Amino acid sequence: MPMHPANRQRWAGLACVAAFSACARSTAPPPPAPTVTAPPRWCALLPRPANAALPRVSVATDWFEVYRAADGVFAIAEPYQFQEVISYLIVGSDRALMFDTGLGLVPIRPVVEQLTKLPVEVLNSHTHFDHVGGNAEFDRIAAMDTPYTRANARGFAHDALAGEVAAKSFCKGPPKDADTAGFRTRPWTKTRSVAGGDRIDLGGRVLEVLHVPGHTPDALALLDRGNGLLWTGDSYYDGTIWLYVPETNLDDYERSIASLAALAPALKTLLPAHNTASADPKRLLQAKEAIRQVHAGSLKGTEESDNRIVFTFEGFSILVSRPLLKWRTGDLTRGGSGLTTWRE
Repeated sequence: MPMHPANRQRWAGLACVAAFSACARSTAPPPPAPTVTAPPRWCALLPRPANAALPRVSVATDWFEVYRAADGVFAIAEPYQFQEVISYLIVGSDRALMFDTGLGLVPIRPVVEQLTKLPVEVLNSHTHFDHVGGNAEFDRIAAMDTPYTRANARGFAHDALAGEVAAKSFCKGPPKDADTAGFRTRPWTKTRSVAGGDRIDLGGRVLEVLHVPGHTPDALALLDRGNGLLWTGDSYYDGTIWLYVPETNLDDYERSIASLAALAPALKTLLPAHNTASADPKRLLQAKEAIRQVHAGSLKGTEESDNRIVFTFEGFSILVSRPLLKWRTGDLTRGGSGLTTWRE
């Protein structure tokens, strides 16, 4: 068994006690002290207070943390990789739904099977790689029928994901059995189509599918009207909302967040796909006004690298790319430091 670096110097000292004369004659310099690498700064935010306030659910896993987000709702979080992605298992009396399947660094299905014995279907909030990583582990997958969805169902190659498994991407290092050198997402197959307006009856719990394009063309939210719950995917979470990739459409996003904000008065909680497994529904009203101002060009943002601009609000920020903005008046940015990589 390889020796842990922290024990090597201690072991050398014990060896010297056993063979003192040999050590006394040695002129070799002492071994260097182990290099201590500070964890990325976002690690200091863990555990997120909103998650720490939720009941933890004991499962056999070294990677996922599971919280009871509401009755019959399990938040399956991956907090030690910078995406801090959260997938949700929603359980009815007859069947269960997985809303997203995470990064795919560690199989998620064994965790799901510890939480329910019911048949499970997968539905993704959208098909970015960090939400479909475990799709291939399941045999029932509902998805939108869009060109964007079909393209992403082919999987993501390692070249596109190598940065996700770099050392700085983890708080405690990668999962012990993860293949970081070849990390990719496997192709998966849709078994049925869904669209906005569809209803999913789990038995005693009906979920409404809301098409909320903007972040991606196939972005979905889920509404449990009876329990006042809204799963927002990446359309809203407490942190830096990423709206800078080529597939993002700010016109669509502004309309979608307005439609979600209209639901806020009847909601008890939001269940986002990053950082925290709960958020205040009032944030949707703030996000609606925020993107209106950003899109209208009435705010100053902070210039970041790679032609990106960040706008900061209370509890969240919006990161956009200059090409996606249609400025109405001049240059509305000011200088800033380098790109904020982490979803803070």
